[in-house]
Parts: sequence; structure tokens; C-alpha cells
Amino acid sequence: MANSLPSRLHHTAYVSKDLEKTRAFYEDVLGFPLVATWCEQEELFGKERTYCHCFFGLADGSALAFFQFANDDDQAEFGPELASSPFRHIALNVDAETQAELERRIADAGIEPPGTYVLEHGYCRSVYVVDPDGMICEFCCDAPHAEQINAIRAKDAHSELKRWLAGDHTPNNDVRPSELEKAS
Repeated sequence: MANSLPSRLHHTAYVSKDLEKTRAFYEDVLGFPLVATWCEQEELFGKERTYCHCFFGLADGSALAFFQFANDDDQAEFGPELASSPFRHIALNVDAETQAELERRIADAGIEPPGTYVLEHGYCRSVYVVDPDGMICEFCCDAPHAEQINAIRAKDAHSELKRWLAGDHTPNNDVRPSELEKAS
């Protein structure tokens, strides 16, 4: 039987207010190459729409894609205004060397908190940066022992969800570094 899961992310798409600012951020600051630009006009959602669609490549062949519409009404209807929640973001897997290089690029671009921040989750270290449209990009570097951590979480994923839904909101992240460990 063939694997029924997708093999990888093809692309994830967002709307941009200004594709040049978006290009400069993803290509010039973060180093993601612009691999395709499609300028299109087609009937979508009951109306002819004209838009540009840019793709920025990732190492596995997948991409981040961004739209910008020619018509102000279309831009307003589909625009990039995201909920201001930090829980609405894209997370990309990186190794430690790539994460360090991205942190350097972000700092060199003059992006400082709150536009960037780091969280030590225990199971991974995450570097967050906010793009020109307010979307948060997370660069996750898994902990060296992530396979063991993931195996434990896989075994109790259903029971932990059931526990949470029943009202027991006790944290189960026993791999997060303590404040003392973070300080050293």
C-alpha cells in the first residue's frame, strides 16, 4: 500500500500589501530565493481578478507564496490583515547552523524585539520574526533528543487531549528548560 500522506509541503500562500517589501524581507534579509513570479488574470469567486503570485523557495523544494491584487477592492477583500495573534504563524524546520545564520541576518537587518524573539520550548528552540505584513515566521530547531520526546508524545497524544478537554489543564511539557537552566 502506498503512503497516503503528502510527501512534503508544496507551498503555503498569503496575501501581501507590498510585494517588493515582501521580496526584500524574504529574499534579501532571510535569504529565501524568489523562484517564480506568476502574473495572472482569471475568474475567481464570481469575478475576474488580476494578481501577482510570488514563490520563495525552501531547501526541500517547497515554497512560501504571496499574492498581491491589482484591484484595490480585491486587495481589500483578500488582504493580508491577519488576526494579531502570535498563534497564527508559519513554522519552518531548520538545523542549528541555519537558525544561527537566520538570527544573524535578522539582526543585521536591524529587526529587534518585538519584531523578533526566541522561545526555548525544550523539544525545540524557536526563533520568531515578524514580516512586513505582520505575519510571524518561526524557525524551529529540534532538540538533539527530539525523536525520544516525539515518541513519548505520540504514545499519549490522545489521552493528553482527552485530559485537556475534560478540564485538566496541567502542563505536560517536562522538557522545557527551567529559568535556572535558561540563565546558565
